[in-house]
Amino acid sequence: MSAFDSGHGSGMEAGADLEEMLQQMFGMGGGMPPGFGGARPQKPRKGSDEEHPYQVTLEELYKGKTAKFASTKNVICSHCKGSGGKEKAKPKQCASCQGRGVKQGLRSVGPGLVTQETVICSSCKGKGSVYNQKDRCKKCKGERVTEERKVLEIYIPRGSKEGDRIVLEGEADQVPDQEPGDIVFNLAQTEHNIFRRAGPDLSADIEVTLAESLCGFSRVVIKHLDGRGLHIQHPQPINRVLEPGQVIKVAGEGMPHKKSELKGDLYLAVRVKFPDYRWLEENQALSKLKELLPKPEKPIQADVVDDVTYDETASLEDFGEGAESEAWVDEDEGEAEPQCAQQ
Repeated sequence: MSAFDSGHGSGMEAGADLEEMLQQMFGMGGGMPPGFGGARPQKPRKGSDEEHPYQVTLEELYKGKTAKFASTKNVICSHCKGSGGKEKAKPKQCASCQGRGVKQGLRSVGPGLVTQETVICSSCKGKGSVYNQKDRCKKCKGERVTEERKVLEIYIPRGSKEGDRIVLEGEADQVPDQEPGDIVFNLAQTEHNIFRRAGPDLSADIEVTLAESLCGFSRVVIKHLDGRGLHIQHPQPINRVLEPGQVIKVAGEGMPHKKSELKGDLYLAVRVKFPDYRWLEENQALSKLKELLPKPEKPIQADVVDDVTYDETASLEDFGEGAESEAWVDEDEGEAEPQCAQQ
């Protein structure tokens, strides 16, 4: 069963073990120096985790999701139990690492710079011993592991967010003498074409006509992430006129909180759709419309008034493009230098 972990683990390095460090310091087979109690069996080290990005939609984060997928991973050979050899066969010391299981290697860290590091022996896979060709396990060919195909299931809780981690414990590749690591999926949300998210809250734009803005309306204004239509009643003259850019908050219609029935809020930004110029040509009621609408403010008074032309198709994207850069000019440029008079 998958487990959910929204954090990023502790500050200790994966695989660090106190008994292993004490064994290296004091050379004790039991892992504890004298005076620290009786010997205990050493805990196997944990293998590396496998990190994968997982794309999810905002709808899936809102409703939650369960997904199944097939995974191919290495498992301990069932025939030789991870030894790599036939029954009763005895391995010999690895000649490449002299039985240590590790080797010293050089790694480039920059132009002309190398550092020495300890790496697992590629010949014996860190075991320190190998089998002759005739003594190797017939199933795993001495590799100690075989491939297995398994169907895994992940569960994404409703209300999850980008960056959350879905952890499948112990489902990474198995390595002999080690505890298998985890498969970790890091959630990455794809961009939504309607809704925007900020924590538990959602925002979106809704469009109303000029008549609805002035006279009110009662209809579904948006379809939510779970398919529900949200109906808003905005009657007049009880409510005021909806203005372009005005924001309506619908409490409790945002993203759900994980492990809770609470939800955030939904913020709807109003966009008023004005009629185009053809509407004025088709209707001859402009005089009546002027009588119904509020009268204009008092005209601006100026001593000098100029009639100007305008372009109603302009865009602010062109704002500033007509500016000319003025180069600095030396006032003395071009003037002749003074010369000494001839005696």
